[in-house]
Amino acid sequence: MNIERRRLIVGGTLGLGMLALPGGRGLAMELLGARGFTHSVASGEPGPDSMLLWTRYVPAGGADEARLVAEVALDREFTRVVSGGQSSTGAHRDWTVKQTVDGLRPGTTYWYRFIAPDGTRSPVGRTRTLPEGEVERFGLGLFSCSNLPMGWFNAYAHAAASDDLDLWLHVGDYIYEYGIGSYKEKDRIAVREVLPAHDHEMISLADYRLRFACYRADPDLRQLHRMAPMLALWDDHEITNDSWEGGAQNHQPAAEGDWNTRRMAAMQAYREWMPISEEPWKAYPIGSLATLYRTESRVLARTRPPAAELAEAHQSADPDAALRRFRDGAWQDPAATMLGSDQEHWLSREFARNAASSTWQMVGMGTILGRTLMPEQMPGWLRPEAGERVADKFRRDVRASRQGVPMWMDRWDGYPAARSRLLRAAQQADADLVMLSGDSHNAWAYSLVEDGRPAGTEFAGHSVSSHGMEGNMAVDPKQVAAALVATNPELAWADTSQRGYMRLDITPQQVTGEWRFLRTVKERSLALAGTHRLSVERGRRGFKA
Repeated sequence: MNIERRRLIVGGTLGLGMLALPGGRGLAMELLGARGFTHSVASGEPGPDSMLLWTRYVPAGGADEARLVAEVALDREFTRVVSGGQSSTGAHRDWTVKQTVDGLRPGTTYWYRFIAPDGTRSPVGRTRTLPEGEVERFGLGLFSCSNLPMGWFNAYAHAAASDDLDLWLHVGDYIYEYGIGSYKEKDRIAVREVLPAHDHEMISLADYRLRFACYRADPDLRQLHRMAPMLALWDDHEITNDSWEGGAQNHQPAAEGDWNTRRMAAMQAYREWMPISEEPWKAYPIGSLATLYRTESRVLARTRPPAAELAEAHQSADPDAALRRFRDGAWQDPAATMLGSDQEHWLSREFARNAASSTWQMVGMGTILGRTLMPEQMPGWLRPEAGERVADKFRRDVRASRQGVPMWMDRWDGYPAARSRLLRAAQQADADLVMLSGDSHNAWAYSLVEDGRPAGTEFAGHSVSSHGMEGNMAVDPKQVAAALVATNPELAWADTSQRGYMRLDITPQQVTGEWRFLRTVKERSLALAGTHRLSVERGRRGFKA
């Protein structure tokens, strides 16, 4: 991205506070000059008869407000307009517009656009309502972890070129909060600039708005949004790393201010810039075929993960005994929750209500549910340049794994009682549970087990561009994956070295997931390096051995 393209596409009134950003005065002045439809269009929150439409429009002439008309048609030429509405926007919402239209037909493709007060028209988007009744097939694209400076969004471009996917599901880390100084030169693509241009992380509302503006200027992401509706949920990097309701691993109050102020700024910018409703979680019926759930597991009710207690156990005079006490004590805390009691009860009730009427219960989740222990061999496979800090972390993970304590306290691994409650709710509802998750940057498939009984499957997608485990490992990635599968009974398959996205084909008989691996993210390319497919059959609730 160059400044001239950003001036035309990203800009608009993002707030005068931008002018105070270190090193950003010239670029901010460029951005403030852009007017009109600055970031194309998007759609989301699909229903059988409704759709949420999104755009961003900055009027010329210093107006305080702009009124836009939305049109929805059955044809690209808009000769058969069937729905629409009017919305107003202003600087108070960063000139973004969200308009829900209704009166639509189930399972139907529509074209939509916005018309500005001066008669100019937005780019045209394509969207599709959810089907009703008997459904023979539904196609879903799954994405997570798109770090703009680390690579091109080739996964978005590849998916956008598909004509047989009905809906996108983005399970988090749509943006990253880091300042540009956090990236090593060897990991960055020089022309993939992020704004704000300072070295510190996003903290203020102006920071988060500007970062969204930068990401949404990417041509491949714009095209993805134009071609189909998206369901999106945030994970941690939309705010900051390893966040929970009361703070985050990557938030230091002394330097970065009040946590709640930062959290609210991040949430506001996300809700402005994404085609989502204000509902924190929601169920979406796909006829008789499936119910798809959008969840919130990061900042509204997630309790603090037990990372500090685990660290104390490792520092004990007798770490093995301390790890056993942690395993049988703090780790099992029944009050610990990822979702909060309200959402837990909602999801349990939805399973019970929908399992009899829709074949698959598919839950979009920011972090992975499958349990993962560190293989004994892993520390010996590290590259020397990984450093002693990483090596010590791997050795501690091996020690903990010997005592039955999994690797990542920030995922569902850190909340075993809450995990059991979710899986038991699915079992009690006799639900065919399919978890759809991200966050780890790597690709995984788990056959989930609770109380010794099959409880569901998990398709965990790899990253769009964020680096995975391969950066630290000196051995063949297939060797790493084989060791992980051998160590973890729930893990059916893994890939720890490639970027891309997943496509899921859902039929009444089975759900098939295909991990698509892009050849590179270091240059723009649609070439695939390969794929991997796994299926789960109705009633089986686990991948075939």
